[in-house]
Amino acid sequence: MAVVQATESDISLLARLMRAEAEGEGVLGMLLAGNVMVNRVRANCLDFVAIRTIPQMVYQSPGGFEAVQKSYFYQRAREQEKRLARRLVNGERFHPAQHSLWFYRPEGPCPPTWFGQPNVGRYKAHCFFSPVYSDCPNIY
Repeated sequence: MAVVQATESDISLLARLMRAEAEGEGVLGMLLAGNVMVNRVRANCLDFVAIRTIPQMVYQSPGGFEAVQKSYFYQRAREQEKRLARRLVNGERFHPAQHSLWFYRPEGPCPPTWFGQPNVGRYKAHCFFSPVYSDCPNIY
């Protein structure tokens, strides 16, 4: 059962963003980045109160994703990435991003917090940050 509404166009958009943000970290890296993306649509809290659709999440400004400013993001989605995006829209979650709303790639170790949100883990180059339950229960 879908945890967010998504048309085929939305699936392609999500797939393109996952690839552009995390392709270098393999399938699991793209799934983790995608968890953050789907969580932002589900959240209805903090910086994501007005984000209710995949396109709103993808193009959120300020506070969105840098990849939408790069030409690589605008290449057509491949079937493999679309399959991954469908898995996430259907509710699959992966540690450490299952409740995360943010990730980023620091030059060194992960900081303990990011904009006041606790670090919940790292996968390869990306650090993941999740709000506490009381701040954002919709993603738990």
